Amino acid sequence: MLRLFLTIVFTLISYNSYADKNMMIGSLGKSEEVNRTIKVIMYDNYYEPSKFNIKSGETIKFEVVNAGELVHEFNIANAMMHKKHQPEMEKMVENEILLADSIDKEKMKKMAKMDKSMGHSHSNSVLLEPNEKGDIVWKFENAMNIEIACNVPGHYQIGMIAKVDIK
Repeated sequence: MLRLFLTIVFTLISYNSYADKNMMIGSLGKSEEVNRTIKVIMYDNYYEPSKFNIKSGETIKFEVVNAGELVHEFNIANAMMHKKHQPEMEKMVENEILLADSIDKEKMKKMAKMDKSMGHSHSNSVLLEPNEKGDIVWKFENAMNIEIACNVPGHYQIGMIAKVDIK
């Protein structure tokens, strides 16, 4: 039932893919340069905490736990990048890689050989099944207009977004 809902939501939503030439979001950080660790819990359609206060140049280790009943993503990007990534996530649903409460990791590996985007191996993102954990180390240097969001079909649209305040 939930899978049908997600499919319908995706069908009704049209996406614009824009490339932002100045994607100032920071970069993959180094473990030995972590300034602090932030624990993040993903519930069904919201993050805890819902806002992150980060100093420019700071390297953060995000320890992410999916405490929801659905698959969720923790993705560091700007709004344009999220919109560009959403069709990839839709394609994962269409190919039955991304299901409501699980990820077919074997199918993901096979599809990634033909289409790299199906591998979902982005340094700025973790895609987790319920009760899974993942980490991201991110350096917020030259970063602006960042938001943390879930791009699983329909989740961004209903507000699974956390604000990032960089000072």
